[in-house]
Amino acid sequence: MPDNTYKVIELVGESTKSFADATNSAIKKASKTLHGIGWFEVVQLRGRVADGKVEHYQAVLKVGFKIDE
Repeated sequence: MPDNTYKVIELVGESTKSFADATNSAIKKASKTLHGIGWFEVVQLRGRVADGKVEHYQAVLKVGFKIDE
């Protein structure tokens, strides 16, 4: 297995449906401009409440993508 080097960035995905949807949205959008995404880590989940209901879900992710050598 070759040695790999990854760069790590932080993303915040948002959804009105779920934390999973917020996570998937962030990865899908980042994949359009970042090539070689190899992993992610959810570091925080949070949301917004309005009128006693969850209005938005947010997922904060660390995303690693391979650096080409």
